[in-house]
Amino acid sequence: MTVIDTEPTAVAAPLPALPVEKPLLRDYHAARWDEPLIFQLSAEGHRGIDVPAEDPAALEATPESVFRRSDAPGLPEIGQSQVLRHYLRLSQETLGADLNVDIGQGTCTMKYSPKVNERFAGSGQSVHTHPLQDTSTMQGTLQILHELESYLAEVSGMDAVSLQAGSGSAAIYGNVKIVQAFHESRGEAEQRDEIITTIFSHPSNAATAKTAGYKVITLYPDENGFPDLDALKAVISDRTAALFITNPEDTGIFNPRITEYVDAVHAVGGICVYDQANANGLLGIARAREAGFDLCHFNLHKTFSTPHACGGPAAGAIGATNELAPFLPGLRVERTSEGYAWAKPSESATADIRPFHGVIPNLIRAYTWIRSLGPEGLRQVSEIAVLNNNYVLAQLLKVDGVTAPYAAGQHRIEQVRYSWEKLAGETGVSSSQIGARMADYGMHYWTSHHPYVVPEPLTLEPTESYSKRELDEYIEALRHTAAEARSNPALLQEAPYRSSIHTVDVDATTDPDTWATSWRAYRRKYLGEEFAAVPRWQPATDLPVRQRPPKAHHR
Repeated sequence: MTVIDTEPTAVAAPLPALPVEKPLLRDYHAARWDEPLIFQLSAEGHRGIDVPAEDPAALEATPESVFRRSDAPGLPEIGQSQVLRHYLRLSQETLGADLNVDIGQGTCTMKYSPKVNERFAGSGQSVHTHPLQDTSTMQGTLQILHELESYLAEVSGMDAVSLQAGSGSAAIYGNVKIVQAFHESRGEAEQRDEIITTIFSHPSNAATAKTAGYKVITLYPDENGFPDLDALKAVISDRTAALFITNPEDTGIFNPRITEYVDAVHAVGGICVYDQANANGLLGIARAREAGFDLCHFNLHKTFSTPHACGGPAAGAIGATNELAPFLPGLRVERTSEGYAWAKPSESATADIRPFHGVIPNLIRAYTWIRSLGPEGLRQVSEIAVLNNNYVLAQLLKVDGVTAPYAAGQHRIEQVRYSWEKLAGETGVSSSQIGARMADYGMHYWTSHHPYVVPEPLTLEPTESYSKRELDEYIEALRHTAAEARSNPALLQEAPYRSSIHTVDVDATTDPDTWATSWRAYRRKYLGEEFAAVPRWQPATDLPVRQRPPKAHHR
């Protein structure tokens, strides 16, 4: 081979040097597709797959009353590539834990769910499990459930765990019904008609108690942010059924005197229930048992990494002491000499919270997360979550206009409820308007549960999943937004500008008369009753697509 050495006729200009460090404030803009509903994309005869023709002999052998449909399923007719583009476009209009720094989801404990765990949760043994199949064909699944019960019992200190609940709120309701059943067994159900909770505990505690028919007594904080102990002692009596309390509460403040509250309620014969939705800062550090609680619950879609899944299906777990274990709902798993089997519920068991035995794929996600970390890893999760939270606290308190009410100068556990009251008073910009502007920087932002006990609230919960740079990105976006509020308040009052949907009709979202929870309901409500008789699988092409008003883009 001959090598020819020649002089270049021109020298290419050197590439520009990259900046040493990319600015923390991202130049973000959401996609905006104005995507129709998938039923509006339906076209007769289009197919994603060719379904094999039915076997006449098999059809004849199938009991009509059990398995055979009387009409075709109401599904859109659409090709595979159109389906793919439809859902990818919708995903581009959405923020989430896998896309953005999600510490602004408040008390929701958004964390990374390892993708390797999806291989287990999405396996055929998981998603194709039938609740009525023979236990000999699902020994692996039953072993996972049995071991997960034992892990959660160890984490909480409880003696027994039920995995039936499909969400944290469902688990809280299960605990309310256990309290009710326990007092009924003692002939005190009618007498004990009051449940006590606190304003900074999760609202599901009060909501589920009210749903079950209890009078709800709510404790407010003292000057340090703790539930007022004297107020508790003033309201407990022989009418007290239970205390439902979160610790740390949604302010992130841990109550070191929690056993005094528990002892006071026990002294009048009440049950103490620990809402552990905020347990992400306590794993391997503090347990419900040592604080004297009788019942507790976990949100597996918070603390144990299973995704929130846009509101469901999630997963919850109920823990109980031996005294209350007979009242646990649902099937539990027992290990016998022949393997794993469903244990027969106690005669005292409360009614099932949901059909059968919980959300199996999410329970598998929680199990794999726990197994991959081990006891030391679980404790490290909490230590890093607490460290991240207090780093954000220290940085945000340097921003002019931000305060952290209660427990001045003290560390918090896994979250903080901040206040923009000072900034709002000086600029007229509210917390919700700051949140709308944060969407322009690709960030979620959550105020707090109502009522706003903390004025102009902002609730942040950094978990163990976020790096220091990601936390700094969120802090910088808040710092920049606060500066915008001072220099140009009108900019925030009209935000967001770079979000997929600029404005949300809040009144419509809270009015059931405006909802359409299915395609048929949408057609009936917005096209008139005569369309309700149209076959469900017939597409409609005359429905309006979502309209979004144009807005100028601001930086």
